[in-house]
Amino acid sequence: MKIGIVNDLPIALEALRRVLALRPDHTVIWAARDDAQAVALCARETPDLVLMDVVVAGTDGVEATRRIMAATPCAILVVTASVDANAARVFAAMGHGAIDAVDTPVLGRGDLPEGAAAFLHKIDRIAKLVGTRRFIPSADTFNDTWIIARRERLVAIGASAGGPAALTAILSALPKDFPAAVLIVQHVDERFAQGMADWLSRNSPLPVRVAKEGDRPTAGMVLLAGTNDHLRFISGERVGYTPEPRELAYRPSVDVFFTSVGVHWAGEAVGVLLTGMGRDGANGLKALRDKGHYTIAQDQATSTVYGMPKAAASLGAAVDILPLERIAPRLVDTFRHKF
Repeated sequence: MKIGIVNDLPIALEALRRVLALRPDHTVIWAARDDAQAVALCARETPDLVLMDVVVAGTDGVEATRRIMAATPCAILVVTASVDANAARVFAAMGHGAIDAVDTPVLGRGDLPEGAAAFLHKIDRIAKLVGTRRFIPSADTFNDTWIIARRERLVAIGASAGGPAALTAILSALPKDFPAAVLIVQHVDERFAQGMADWLSRNSPLPVRVAKEGDRPTAGMVLLAGTNDHLRFISGERVGYTPEPRELAYRPSVDVFFTSVGVHWAGEAVGVLLTGMGRDGANGLKALRDKGHYTIAQDQATSTVYGMPKAAASLGAAVDILPLERIAPRLVDTFRHKF
């Protein structure tokens, strides 16, 4: 990949360059010291990946993320001194389209900076994501059989880059007596899942928590995928996690999740595919539509990254393609007029 760096600390730049040198197939094409320079450099030579610090003296990495994704969209990884200490800014940047976040490697006494392994894992994962192959799950992926129909209700949501802001917009517009369970797969490292659940809860009338192995979705509760394994239904009532398929760049995978809904969930379901890079979720959404479930894809105008919803639209996977502000009202109307 061609990589751009946004960081104003020489010691951090040196640490990043040293670690990236361990992956000679990647090239640092520029380094910016503030948001204005980053936006200009992206316009002049758009990289495959931007390493964005959200804490830059005298400027704002969150705003830089927003401006880059609006003008020259590309993969953005937040790399900052402490993801935990800067959680609010990290989630804000993810709301504008950043894919993931990691602590900045720190120069120490050894040749390899501390935190290099975690950083390289993120880089390798994004490299696969940028050039990922299409994954088409099938019912053969799962062992259990279709369950006799029930009349329970489920909203299955998949999101990636730009997802935190989109999810906040939807959840904040749902009523506290919403009559369906909500399950979300957002591409986010398991380290930040609990923080994201807490962050979403602050703007949601429905409680939001991380899904645990064996959880049963219930009406009025929002469950968020919480590990780097794939969230899926393991029966007609309960969810769990699986590391398979291991080769997927998307972890957790929306395709695996949606496909399991189609295989196991026998009640009423609505599939929603939101903003995101790549095509994860498109085939799973098509599987849901083919099962007779109602499906929605976010439209281009309101998507931070029109990758996943575009792939769904091209497959004919979405019954409706809607702007973000119309998705929550449509969910409310859909369940109000059924049963």
